[in-house]
Amino acid sequence: MSTPPPSTPTGYLVRQIALKSNGEEIVRASQVAGDELTIGRDSSCAIHLPDLAVDPLHARIRKIDDGHLMIESIGEQPFDVNGRSVNRRELSITAGAELGFGGHRIKLDRDAETGLPAFTVRRVEAVSDSAEDKDAGTVYTLKGLLPGKRMSAWTFAILVLVAFLALPIWSYATYQPLALHKDARRPAGFHADQTWSSGHLSLAHKNLNNNCQACHTKAFVAVRDNACLSCHTQDAHQHIADGGRLLRARGNPEGFAAFQRAVATMFNRPAGRCVDCHTEHEGAGAMPATQQQFCTTCHDGLKSRLPDTRIADAADFGTAHPEFRPTIIVDPTGEKPLLQRVAWSEGLRENDGLKFTHAAHLSKVNGIAQMVHRRADMYGGRSSLECKDCHQVDPSGTWYEPVKMEKSCQTCHSLTFDQVGGTFRTLRHGEPAMVVADLRAYYRSAGPVRPANLSGLARRVPGDAALQSTAADYARAVRFYPTRADQAVAQVFSKGGMCYDCHTVIPGGAASTGGFTVQKVAQNNRYYHTGWFNHKDHTKTDCAFCHAKAETSNDASDLMIPGMNGKGGCRSCHVGESGTHLASVSVKDPVDSGCAMCHSYHMDSGAPWQPKDKRNAAVHRADADRPRLPGEAALR
Repeated sequence: MSTPPPSTPTGYLVRQIALKSNGEEIVRASQVAGDELTIGRDSSCAIHLPDLAVDPLHARIRKIDDGHLMIESIGEQPFDVNGRSVNRRELSITAGAELGFGGHRIKLDRDAETGLPAFTVRRVEAVSDSAEDKDAGTVYTLKGLLPGKRMSAWTFAILVLVAFLALPIWSYATYQPLALHKDARRPAGFHADQTWSSGHLSLAHKNLNNNCQACHTKAFVAVRDNACLSCHTQDAHQHIADGGRLLRARGNPEGFAAFQRAVATMFNRPAGRCVDCHTEHEGAGAMPATQQQFCTTCHDGLKSRLPDTRIADAADFGTAHPEFRPTIIVDPTGEKPLLQRVAWSEGLRENDGLKFTHAAHLSKVNGIAQMVHRRADMYGGRSSLECKDCHQVDPSGTWYEPVKMEKSCQTCHSLTFDQVGGTFRTLRHGEPAMVVADLRAYYRSAGPVRPANLSGLARRVPGDAALQSTAADYARAVRFYPTRADQAVAQVFSKGGMCYDCHTVIPGGAASTGGFTVQKVAQNNRYYHTGWFNHKDHTKTDCAFCHAKAETSNDASDLMIPGMNGKGGCRSCHVGESGTHLASVSVKDPVDSGCAMCHSYHMDSGAPWQPKDKRNAAVHRADADRPRLPGEAALR
């Protein structure tokens, strides 16, 4: 008959240690049954601690498993676990722990004989206060050989004043005359006034490590804005509002905050300085990003303090932010496209002068998809077109290049109308007058008679076969009639023609354009001019996630940019700085998004949409140097 396995011991072992007057320890051990025991001043507690610093029922210990215990406060009074003040902590019996309750220390381990968790309780304060004990305690000290407490305090106070006040002032004063010279620099080494520094300079200012006077121009005077502007002459953002208006936007402080502002002003630290937001001496790294609170101090409830402002209130992107206001093209026909900033809405449209449907070009079942499938050499065996086939990112990765017909469209939509030997002649895109001139010249030219069939001027089927069929149409010999040229011009600008099916063609116009007017095309590559967006930061996101409307859009005027909410909206990922948006909307991969993520305070200096003469040459040079399409500069 087999022997049953030994059962796991239950209960706890408590050892109370007391001291005799001669210092000898007295150990009293007791075993507590059950899986739970209490600690406190009350005599009913399993671990009784007669200490006024301990609550009557201070803490409870319960067993989680054979190797772990859970200790937690019964009330709100904390206790110490390995020197840390906590209200609840899981304990490992094997690793052990030291608990602190008032003047008592409790050591946790496992008893070698019983296997039970053992708590050894010891009082660390002195047991006896007798005069005999006090005298014995001072026999072996150096108290009689050291200066008195008062003398020691004065000595250390004088040393502090000399080391951290007198010497730094002397070091600062001796260098001050040299600081008046241009490019003056202190020699390397320690300087006494460096003891005043609150930390290392950021990487942007590391070259000023030995030149404190570059910013701290006067002793005991806070850094002023003119010190910053002595170097930052071009890249410092000049706010459109004056200083007084900015202070009103922040509101008048009340209570203790008003007292703090008064004291700061008294010590030459007025509100609204550069260093209020741009703190230095925070460590040898990049300057820390501006916290959202510096923005919301003004922008949260701004209209209540500045009723005449046109800026909407904003507190947090996840919970309190106005709807986006994109700048869209409302009329592309003028010398410069007419732009208008409007509130984003689901059905927002933009007139760019094109006839184009995203749904048809992204379809996986129509004729375009079949063409992609047949041309495996060009499209890699894909079943349909993709966004990248027409939209190419610019060198900086910030946005996408304007779509060019010759690069993105002509691959499929041929403008071929004639063949001379092995050379195909094409109509000139973007030049209606030259299209008319080329067609008239073609029909007036000597040689073989021109074809009566004008199907070659219709919108061509994509592919090399289109080139051959077009040339074959014009190779047929037919008689020349003066009206053929007019018919060809009319067809190319009419429904089914090369120009009509992509562009808005209006009857009526100059004779040079055949009596037709082709509406100008304006491409809007930047919709949000007061916020910074970078496609480069979203390369791991599928285009259709944000531009969800593209796959179902059958109207060229549909605006593809996302708003804040809804499918593909920015709040699908960006939850604000506090993340409170998660409380109402389930976000799979939330991104904490403070104000500075999209609204950099100095963003306008060098921003790509600024005129070149006002743009910082060091910022986005790759974009500044790229060629522009006609009318594109007007959108910047």
